[in-house]
Order: sequence, then structure tokens, then C-alpha cells
Amino acid sequence: MRLADRMYRLKKESAFVVLAKAKELERQGRDIVHLEIGDTVFDTPSNIIDEAYAQMKEGQTHYCPSAGLLELREACCEWFRRDGRGNYRPGEIVVGPGGKPFLYYVIMTLAGPEDEVIYPDPGFPVYESVTLYAGAKPVPLPMLEENDFRFTPDDLGSRVTERTRLIILNYPHNPTGGTLARAELDAIAEIAIENDIVVLSDEVYAHMLFEGEHISIGTLPGMRERTIMLESFSKTYAMTGWRLGFVAAPTWLAEPLTWLITNSVSCVPPFVQHAGARALLDDQAESQAMMEDFRRRRDSFIPDLNEIQGISCKSPEGAFYAFPNVSQLPMSAEEFADYLLEQVGVATLPGSAFGSHAEKHLRMCFATSVENLEKAIDRISEAVAQLGQ
Repeated sequence: MRLADRMYRLKKESAFVVLAKAKELERQGRDIVHLEIGDTVFDTPSNIIDEAYAQMKEGQTHYCPSAGLLELREACCEWFRRDGRGNYRPGEIVVGPGGKPFLYYVIMTLAGPEDEVIYPDPGFPVYESVTLYAGAKPVPLPMLEENDFRFTPDDLGSRVTERTRLIILNYPHNPTGGTLARAELDAIAEIAIENDIVVLSDEVYAHMLFEGEHISIGTLPGMRERTIMLESFSKTYAMTGWRLGFVAAPTWLAEPLTWLITNSVSCVPPFVQHAGARALLDDQAESQAMMEDFRRRRDSFIPDLNEIQGISCKSPEGAFYAFPNVSQLPMSAEEFADYLLEQVGVATLPGSAFGSHAEKHLRMCFATSVENLEKAIDRISEAVAQLGQ
């Protein structure tokens, strides 16, 4: 018995590996503060839950079109228009089981052997993993702390070749919290147009921007027909477990993406889609309140981290992650992450889980309760003090 060779190209996602280890420690009676997984302490708003329940009772539990219910796709179009992120038609919206599957669908649609995919490093690990699985070559684009976790047009342009099929952007960015300004997006667009490259714009944290204005690259001149904009309900509406996401894409890409939905999951449950439409069209006050709470958590957690000797952390512009530099401590970031979990019960992720250019960092999700963040600071301070003894 053997697996297909391509299975060995896939990489494990460390967040779920650490989560499983932390949960096992909890089963053994340990008290663990979870900063490892990109989830929030908030519950899904009640209007969304009520809509799903009502739709289940109405019988919305059967198959539906693979691209998604028209009601939800229309709601997505309205949501984008309201946010100034583009005027789309329902035929340009494809609904899937979360945002993550679309990374697989898009890369498998556009890249194969001898093709190249440029992606941010550090970055969401699925970008590299699925590119390898597709048989294509992943080309990391460094986003270094000394450059405020940004890249320049020259950085990008120097990595483009005649084999480049896809550029992946993620802003606000996981894990660094960085974002992209208009001038940077203009330069990226110029490179994409000049070299006839598609851009996958992962914007699942677009509503979690603490400074400035979010601009979707698909709204720039010449970019609509070459941009796939990825969105998810997971972060904005605290719906991580619902597995609901969507893309806005030109019709020439929307159709093959739909084929992959048909051939993998058939469709997203219709009662989930109706709940998603309710989330997009109803009053946004509860979601906006969550975003403000994330800002308050950032504004207390980051300064507290910087008070710990040997740790330095830039304040993220968006998303809900701290990305502290721990290179001044007497052990590697990977060793320190293990030490925090095993010795003081704080689950974090080593930066190396996000690429080769993040080995000096940890990622910590601050979307948990204020009480847990205070407990984490106390425990991390204690752990660092013990290292100095």
C-alpha cells in the first residue's frame, strides 16, 4: 500500500498541530491560554444563527447550485458595492466551504508543472503547500521586519518570469498584520498587467484594518479581469466553524472554479448560505463592535509584550495577530514556543510555520478575552524571567 507521490508535497498546518497538542494538555488537566489558532472568543451573532435555524426548519437542507444560491451571490455583490470594493454580477461570485478551499481551487485552476506562483513569506502556509501539490514552483516574496513587513515593486518584479502564472496577495496580512497602500497596489497592478499575470487577492481581514483605508486591487484600472478577490465569513462575523466563503472573479475564472466545487463538495448547505446572506445584508453594528474590541485588545496587548525583556513587537495595522521578535532570548523561536506551551501553558505558533523569513518570530492571536491576554502576558513574563535565572 502506498500514497500518491503528490501527497508528500503537502505540508501540515502548524496551527492545527499545536491546537491538537494544547487540547491534549487540557484533557490532562492543564490550563492553557490559546493564542495559536486564528479564531475569536466571540460567538456568531444571534441573527445569523436564527436565520440558519429557520431555514433548516423550512427544508433548506438539500442540494443547491454549486456556484451558490442566487440570494447569497446577490448579497455578496451588494456587500462589495457598499464597501466600495467593486461592482460585481452574481455570475462573478462563487460560494465555497470557507475561504481556504479557494486557495486550493484557484492554484489548481491556474498553476501546474513548470508554472510559478509568487506568494508572501511569511504568509499563510497553504499558499506554498498547495502550490507544491499542484506540481508548480512556489516563489517566496520576502516581507521582512526591517522593511515594516512590506515588499517593494522591485522585490516583486525581480521574481516575475515568463512562467509566473499567479501572484498571491494577503492584506491585511496574516501573520504580520501589515497591509498595502494605494501606491504599492498601483505598482503591483502595473507588473501584473505588463506580464499578463492573475492576482489572487486574499482579503479575509479587510474589515479588520485599524489604520488607513482598505483598497481592493480589483478596483484598479485593468485589474478586474485578472483579479480573484477572496472573502470569508469566518473573521468578520465570527463564523469560523460554519465554513463559508466566496470569491469575486471574472467569468472566465468563475466557471472553472465552479467545476471544482461540483467535483469536490457539490455545494455549500443552503441553510448556511441563507445565514450568510443575512450576515451581509443585516445591520453591521455587531460585527463593527467586534472589530473595535480587537483594536482595544491590540492597543493593550502589544505594549504589554514590549515591556517583556527580550521581546519586541511592532503594532499590526490590521488582522488580529501579534508577531513579536524573540531573537534576543537564549533559545530559538521554535524552542520558545514549545517552552511556553509545556512550561507555562501558553499556546503560540513559531514564525517558521509561516515561511523561511520568519524564524525569529512568534505569532499570537489576540482575538481572545482580555482576561486570557492578561494571563498570557503574566505567564510569558514569568517564562522569560525563568530563562534568565
